[in-house]
Amino acid sequence: MDTRFARPPLTLGSVAVLVVASAAVVLTGSVAASAASVTFTPVADTYVQSDTASTNYGTSTQIVVDNSPVRRSFLRFTVSGVSGTVTTAKLRLRTISGNSGSPVGGTFRRMSNTTWSETGTTWNNQPAIDGATLGTVGAVSGNTWYEIDVTAAVTGNGTYSFGATSTNGDGAYYDTRESGADAPQLVVTTGTTPPPSGDPVFVGAGDIADSGSGDSATAALLDTIPGTVFTTGDNVYDSGTASQFSSYYEPTWGRHKSRTRPSPGNHDYNTSGATGYYNYFGTSAGPSGRGYYSFDLGNWHVVSLNSNISMSAGSTQEQWLRADLAASSKPCTLAYWHHPLFTSSSNHAPSTSTRPLYQALYDYNADVVVWGHNHVYERFAPMNPSGGADASRGMRSFVAGMGGASHYGFGTIQPNSEARNSSAWGVLKFTLHSGSYDWQFVPVAGQTYNDSGTAACH
Repeated sequence: MDTRFARPPLTLGSVAVLVVASAAVVLTGSVAASAASVTFTPVADTYVQSDTASTNYGTSTQIVVDNSPVRRSFLRFTVSGVSGTVTTAKLRLRTISGNSGSPVGGTFRRMSNTTWSETGTTWNNQPAIDGATLGTVGAVSGNTWYEIDVTAAVTGNGTYSFGATSTNGDGAYYDTRESGADAPQLVVTTGTTPPPSGDPVFVGAGDIADSGSGDSATAALLDTIPGTVFTTGDNVYDSGTASQFSSYYEPTWGRHKSRTRPSPGNHDYNTSGATGYYNYFGTSAGPSGRGYYSFDLGNWHVVSLNSNISMSAGSTQEQWLRADLAASSKPCTLAYWHHPLFTSSSNHAPSTSTRPLYQALYDYNADVVVWGHNHVYERFAPMNPSGGADASRGMRSFVAGMGGASHYGFGTIQPNSEARNSSAWGVLKFTLHSGSYDWQFVPVAGQTYNDSGTAACH
């Protein structure tokens, strides 16, 4: 048994990978276009230990399962505000940083007792772990997320307790709710209805997932917003590796992967060929390795482009874009990619190499362009490809790089910049009507910046 991790407070590191428990299905993203997902953190968690029978560990930064000495863990969640039939419920736990791991991650069962005290429970008065077995976690390593399918126990709003035990003398150690962003999660997915208007919703941001907490906060917004999710690149930092997608993106925005239509950024391409990005998103990222594709949402044609490869006039991508736009019968068009043609941020200058893509869209009367790259929010008035105001044919453009990575600042404010923010994380939500659209910056909990409006298509 590794006794170094028995009780002391620990300094937590970053997440490494997400592993699915043996009783769970392979994680592919839990939210479809007709479903909504809500993430809950515990209202109580603790563990008990046989050789310290009168000691309470309710304020510890870890819960433990072990068999030498015997340690048992308890978690309680209160589920509220969900509607519709629960389709899946997943319990997610992260092993602590610094632990060498264990051959057994524990067996998890439902408990009938939902009133036990976090700060009063000891070995001597512990509640019974008396419910059905929900899942078993096999070998675990440190600094890693694991998932157990608890759908059989979670039926809707209510309070739920889970208990965990181990038959192995090498303990498994998990972070607790005292650990902040690394706290356990209960992700509940339910059926839902489309927005009241019945018109498609298109929502997202770029510059998303790293070891901080911003991506968790913006993912929580997506839990409450139905529709199709977009990303404007730099999906994960710093290098777009498979392990970084598993560590940072998957536990947050990854639960919306099944309804996400991404675009790649330069950090995704820090892995050769952006293989981490393409392998993670699969067919949702369009034809393999190409990075550009299109689809329709209601009365809108939507185009995802790749600003990390050639975009010059006459390039394969630019010629594809013109042919794609010519073939579309939809009256309204929105496009998105990573590098912005127009931006006032002081960190990355405007990417003039993207102008041929903007020109092609302008030539075919497109309406909206969305970018990332700069970790800010900025909205520009409709402009032509040279950056001149153009109320009749110009495209309204947005820099939506506020998905979770640390913020940048603004430098010289560029012409036609109408709204800016460099302090709030959030998502940009479009409601796509038959001949118009609404836009709304939705801030994360605790932040108040807002920007919204309505405009007609050309």
